[in-house]
Amino acid sequence: MRHQRLHELAKFAAGLVAGDFIAILWMWSQKMFPIMFLGIKMTTDVVAPTLIFDVALLIILIHYGWHAGRTPMMRERAYLVTAGIVFAVVSLAHLARSFAGIDLVIAGWAVPIWLSWIGTAATAYLSYMSFRLAMRMRD
Repeated sequence: MRHQRLHELAKFAAGLVAGDFIAILWMWSQKMFPIMFLGIKMTTDVVAPTLIFDVALLIILIHYGWHAGRTPMMRERAYLVTAGIVFAVVSLAHLARSFAGIDLVIAGWAVPIWLSWIGTAATAYLSYMSFRLAMRMRD
């Protein structure tokens, strides 16, 4: 019964994401950008990435919401390898930011470089553990 609620929630969320996609597309076509929303300034530069993210999220939500019971189970080893790769990429991005000294501002807050060092250590450890567990499953 709990899974049925999750499927219904995914259908509802798919509707919200579709509405967000349509609203952003409409605002872009009416040349309403830049716009301030919840203290975040949205410019025309973020329209394309936002629309791409909305489409990807919509595909995932539609698949989960309307294909109940037919979602193939990912093997645990494949999941661990995929997670290890994602964590490794994020770790390398943090490391690159740390060495290059790239400024990062999120909603007006300048993220300090030392936070990327912590992010590098945490994601590198998670990547290592994911690959280690995946290799143990092979034996």
